[in-house]
Amino acid sequence: MAARDVDAEIAELSQTLASIEDVLEPEKMRERITDLEAHAAAPDLWDDVEQAQQVTSQLSYLQAELRKVTELRQRIEDLPVMVELGRDEGDADAMAEVEREIDDLRKVISDLEIRTLLSGEYDEREAVVTIRSGAGGVDAADFAEMLLRMYLRWAERHGYKTEVLDTSYAEEAGLKSATFEVKAPFAYGTLSVEAGTHRLVRISPFDNQGRRQTSFAAVEVIPLIETTDHVDIPETDIRIDVFRSSGPGGQSVNTTDSAVRITHLPTGLVVSMQNEKSQIQNRAAAMRVLQSRLLLLRREEEQAQKKELAGDVKASWGDQMRSYVVHPYQMVKDLRTEHEVGNPQAVFDGQIDDFLEAGIRWRKQQEQAEEQ
Repeated sequence: MAARDVDAEIAELSQTLASIEDVLEPEKMRERITDLEAHAAAPDLWDDVEQAQQVTSQLSYLQAELRKVTELRQRIEDLPVMVELGRDEGDADAMAEVEREIDDLRKVISDLEIRTLLSGEYDEREAVVTIRSGAGGVDAADFAEMLLRMYLRWAERHGYKTEVLDTSYAEEAGLKSATFEVKAPFAYGTLSVEAGTHRLVRISPFDNQGRRQTSFAAVEVIPLIETTDHVDIPETDIRIDVFRSSGPGGQSVNTTDSAVRITHLPTGLVVSMQNEKSQIQNRAAAMRVLQSRLLLLRREEEQAQKKELAGDVKASWGDQMRSYVVHPYQMVKDLRTEHEVGNPQAVFDGQIDDFLEAGIRWRKQQEQAEEQ
């Protein structure tokens, strides 16, 4: 086995981190942290709870990011000293430790590099994710619920806060649809590569003859609206219906008409909310999601116009994007990136980071190809 050129590997790591630092700009991060700390120290901070949560969340995120970059730079700078000591003393164990440290740094820096690829207009936003069951009957509804759990488990693994805004239960099992927020910086940029049609192949647990069933679910990811976005919706453009919230099997879980459905008449977009306790809260949540969808729709229309002017109109890359096969073999495969794993259960348990990373890199390559 050939000896590793640790000096060259250290130089490569240092160069890669330098490229990341050029994008993240640690000095500007420090300035922003100082500004946010001043806001966080204001005595009237919590007079506006939503604004206070945004300030403290962004401050915590930036502090963690800056600490991560600073510590990585220090670890890389410590490596040559470790190498020199190991060589001077002929210590094989010390050199083995250096190689382990290099391998660990390479993985951490690769993960951090993904963050630099999230440079889209709304990538740094929090995300609103909607899952809808498609073709496949009760299996599709069950699949939609499996995907909801998958994303919530992924968020839990990373310590991201989530809030389920709406759940529409199917009659026999599973979900017709579900909408939830992921409250973390860059949640939209990260999860937007999940948008599209997901396909499940398995022996149906709902078929008494044990036949194989293919079912589908659609995932939509939109950026959360912010107060600076100015998405105005005239009252004449919407219809608001109220109804009683319901749980699995259609059982009433609320004796008042607190659930809200808002229809945007010009576009036909429909948003339903029923997980809050009051009609006012559900209406506010529904309006926020509707504004977010309209914001994304506006951006997509602008991009389509630009591509049409350039004579290059392409279909969305998000359609039919991943297959989950449980029978006759075990595999989850992304049809865009070709990334695949042989353990569907781990994926359904929230281990999707490799798929997200591959998707983000693939999307960046697509964008660069279109620019050429």
